[in-house]
Amino acid sequence: MKVLFVCVHNSARSQMAMTYLNSLGKGAYQAESAGLEPGVLNPLVVQVMAEDGYDLSRNPVNSVFDFFREGRTYDLVVKVCEQSAGQMCPIFPGAKWSLAWDFPDPSSFTGTQEEKLEKTRKVRDLIKTRIQEFLRVFGETGDLAK
Repeated sequence: MKVLFVCVHNSARSQMAMTYLNSLGKGAYQAESAGLEPGVLNPLVVQVMAEDGYDLSRNPVNSVFDFFREGRTYDLVVKVCEQSAGQMCPIFPGAKWSLAWDFPDPSSFTGTQEEKLEKTRKVRDLIKTRIQEFLRVFGETGDLAK
């Protein structure tokens, strides 16, 4: 099953979700990520994912528009934007299914470096838990139709 995670900058939430699904989905899912306005990888995200054993430091940031122009198709598109805060989130036409998962945006965190790291860890853990729940519901087969 092909899955696209989308957010605003493709610098944090969509990168984490893609990484967890590709790892925990054990080959049944092919996850990618993209953003509305691609930025640069959030260094706090790179750090907290490394704490969990994942190296995101060389991940590219991608544009949802580029993926669309390339003719890519997906079975599932998951929006991981902070919609409760009015954050704009890209859409991707043609997906068979779509989900919206509301996560805080690490780029908006304020405070000391340690406070921002702690908030980013919480988002990481929320995303990992959501991916694990997704896999419990849909299994490791990638068959959403079941």
